[in-house]
Amino acid sequence: MRPLDGVVVVSLEQAVAVPYATRLLADLGARVIKIERPGVGDFARHYDSSCGEVSSYFAWTNAGKESVSLDINHPDGREVLERLVARADVLLCNLSPRVWERLALELPSTLIVGELSGYGWDGPYADRKAFDALVQSEAGLVSLTGEGDVMARAGISVADIAAGVQLQAAVLAALLRRGRTGEGARLRLSLFAAMAEWMHQPMLYAAGTGAAAPRSGAHHPSIAPYGPVACADGAVHLAVQNDGQWQRLCDLIGLAPEERFATVTSRVEHRAELQKLLEKAFSDLTAAELLTTLDAADVPAALTRPITDLASHPQLDTWVDVRVPGGTARMLPPPVAGFEWSPGAVPALGEHNQDVLTWLGYSSEELSSLRVRSVL
Repeated sequence: MRPLDGVVVVSLEQAVAVPYATRLLADLGARVIKIERPGVGDFARHYDSSCGEVSSYFAWTNAGKESVSLDINHPDGREVLERLVARADVLLCNLSPRVWERLALELPSTLIVGELSGYGWDGPYADRKAFDALVQSEAGLVSLTGEGDVMARAGISVADIAAGVQLQAAVLAALLRRGRTGEGARLRLSLFAAMAEWMHQPMLYAAGTGAAAPRSGAHHPSIAPYGPVACADGAVHLAVQNDGQWQRLCDLIGLAPEERFATVTSRVEHRAELQKLLEKAFSDLTAAELLTTLDAADVPAALTRPITDLASHPQLDTWVDVRVPGGTARMLPPPVAGFEWSPGAVPALGEHNQDVLTWLGYSSEELSSLRVRSVL
C-alpha cells in the first residue's frame, strides 16, 4: 500500500510549481485530477517538444496524473468542478489570486486547500506577474549567481521547485492533522516567499558582514579550494571544507605550510594563486586519474559532468520508461525509496474526461451534451 492511496487531489494548475507539488503527491499514491483548459491545456505542455508531443517540463511534472479538460467559466463546467471539489481531499490552485477569488467556490470545512500566488495576496507586488526567473531576480539569487560582472539565473527553475516542495510538505502535514482532528486547512504560499526562504543563508551572511558574497562562478564564495580545477582533459570539482581535508590535499601535491593558505579566509583571499598551484600539480592527470587519486587521499571531489552524461551516470541504474503523449520518456523513480511505486503515464489533454465524469455520476448522454457545448 502506498501512503496516499485513496487520497483525491484536484488541481487547477499550470506551469511548474503546483504541478511539481502534485506530481510528488501522485508519487505517494494520491489520485491527482488535473484540470486543464479545453483545446490548449496547461501552457507548459508546449514549452518544448523533447518528450514525444509534450515538453520536458510537462513530462517531468505530470507523470501519474489524470487530465480533465474543462471550461470552468461555463456554468456547466462550474458544476463539474463543484462536484469534483465535493469528492476531493485536497484542492490546489495556482490561478492568479483575482481569478481564484472570482471563482468563489464553496469549500467543505474538511477540505485541504492550497493556493499559490506569485508575490502574495497583499502588498505592493500582489498584482505583479511572477515567473521563476523574475522571482530569482527579486529574491537576490540572480545577483549572487554568475562570475565577476556577469550575472546569471540558476540553470533550473529553483523558485518553482522550492514552492512545489514546500507546498507538498504543507499538504502532507495538513493531511496528518486532519487525520487527527477532522479539520481541513487553508494553505497559502507564494513563489517569492518560497525563494526568500531558500535565500536565508546569503541574506544572513550579507547582514553579518556588511556585503554580499561575491559572484564566484562555480567556486564557493567563502571557502577555498571549493570549485572546478582544470586537469589534462577537463576538470575535477574540489570541495575542501576543513583542516584535515586541506592538510591531506597539501600532502598529496607536496605543498609546504604557507601563511597565505593557512586559513579558509586566507585561502579565499589568495584563491587565484592557489588555483594556479593546483592546476600545475594536476596538469598531467586525466579527470578520471585525478578523481581516483583524490579519493585515495580522502579529499572530497567529483567529476564536472555535462548534463548529457546524467542519463548514463554509473550511480543511477533505476531508470524507467514512462509513457508520454506520442512516445516514451526515460525518467527516474522518486529519490526516496521505501514506498511502493510504479511509473504513471503523462496524460494527453482531456484523456480522462470520461473516466472522471463517470466517477462523478454523469451519464453518457450528459457527457455527450457537455462535449457538444465545448464544456469538455
